[in-house]
Amino acid sequence: MATSKTKSTTVANMTDGAIKFTDSLSEDQKSKACFNYFDGEKLFWYYPPLSRHGLALKDMMENQRDLAFNLMATGLTQQSYSQARKIIDLEDVLGALEQKQNQVTWNRDPELYYFTIFGNPRDSEEPWGWRAEGHHISLHFSIWNGKVISMTPFFFGSNPAEVRQGPKNGQRVLRNREDIAYALMNELDTGQKNKATIYDEAPWDIVTYNSSKVSLPREEGLSISKMSATQKIIATSLISEYVNQVHEELALKKMGEINEYGIDNIYFAWAGPTQPGKEHYYRLHGGNFVVEFDNRQNGANHIHSVWRDVENDFAQDVLREHILAYHAE
Repeated sequence: MATSKTKSTTVANMTDGAIKFTDSLSEDQKSKACFNYFDGEKLFWYYPPLSRHGLALKDMMENQRDLAFNLMATGLTQQSYSQARKIIDLEDVLGALEQKQNQVTWNRDPELYYFTIFGNPRDSEEPWGWRAEGHHISLHFSIWNGKVISMTPFFFGSNPAEVRQGPKNGQRVLRNREDIAYALMNELDTGQKNKATIYDEAPWDIVTYNSSKVSLPREEGLSISKMSATQKIIATSLISEYVNQVHEELALKKMGEINEYGIDNIYFAWAGPTQPGKEHYYRLHGGNFVVEFDNRQNGANHIHSVWRDVENDFAQDVLREHILAYHAE
């Protein structure tokens, strides 16, 4: 396929960032960091702490770490990039907390975040992508033909959700996505709340977990079409909280797609009590757009949140055409 005549600023920055990062690596580092774009590794993602494929920050030189973080920043807004860095820094907070409680289960290390390049960012004819992943962060971007063709799954978590001691006391990295949802739920009348509530208790984790493809029942809960004007404003703000994690150029395009689909066609679902501090869960679901948020673990002080695209996580939908046209025997 011919390449696009114009390349977006975001794609140009991602391409430049990926090339500079890979060029800085030794052959041994490249063997860990670089995969074929169509390697099955691209579809594996996970958000707990574990050993991963890719090149860890701890195995990079200082300048390489800077280049890795520069690449991460190309896909995010200043706010979401700041959130990502704070989530990483929470590993030190969590490690100290677990030691104090004599509950050490993992080496909480802010250098155990891994960066991976899929494909060749210099090849404008073929798709390529990058991943940044570690405890409570999982970012996936795919680029082809001068466009970002996928930016999900997009996972942010936070443990603690609220830091309650030490120099970061009071910090809530993901406060908005929790507070806006509470505001929406508490704006609903009794009948609307009953319709929105799909479980009496919050599930232990996000329902879609780390599946490579979202599999959910039909949309559940309360349709935004059944909300008042004020409620719709709050619901739209909650949707924007997730979409606006990606670079402004990408977020505007995605919000345009959601508006074309119809925000009224998105459903809001809730589980658990509506009082702050209690275990709770919510979901936004309309067509291919899915968001999940769960705060149940560690006494409702441990957030998991994810934005998914049912058909196009990892660019699977966009690339079917490419695979059939150029790689089928």
